[in-house]
Amino acid sequence: MPRIVNAVRTLAAPVSRTRTFRRIGPRILPPLERALKRITGGKVQVSGLLVPTLVLSSVGARSGRVRDTVLMYTPDGRGRAIVAGTSFARERHPAWTYNLMANPDAVITVRKRRLAVRATPVADADRDSAWQRIERQWPGYRSYERASGREVRLFLLQPVREEAPDR
Repeated sequence: MPRIVNAVRTLAAPVSRTRTFRRIGPRILPPLERALKRITGGKVQVSGLLVPTLVLSSVGARSGRVRDTVLMYTPDGRGRAIVAGTSFARERHPAWTYNLMANPDAVITVRKRRLAVRATPVADADRDSAWQRIERQWPGYRSYERASGREVRLFLLQPVREEAPDR
């Protein structure tokens, strides 16, 4: 199975870097993810078929409401997850990054396991190594940063407890 996944990633990664994908992806993928979640009871995610994904439950910076966001993540090799606020190379940072900046305590769900985490921005000195690790998983992913014209926010999600309570 890992060979098939790697082959699909190798084929899909260049497509994901095109202007066309960056234009239609934000319109098509979120509704597709929601529909698949309803149909499968949350067991299958489109993005999860290609890359490790998690559901980030963060408190809205302005609303104070819990917001769920499906994100690709990259393990950092030390029990933490790296997430990148690429937002399909849009000019603006995604809302979930503002949420983590305002309220760094969050909950992630990975393979039905809920973990309380604390988000910290990746330090400038560690950005290149974080991007290298991310691009080993999804080749060319940093091109979203270049195409967006902004510095993409990178966060480390560090588990703070084994299991997180339901919100």
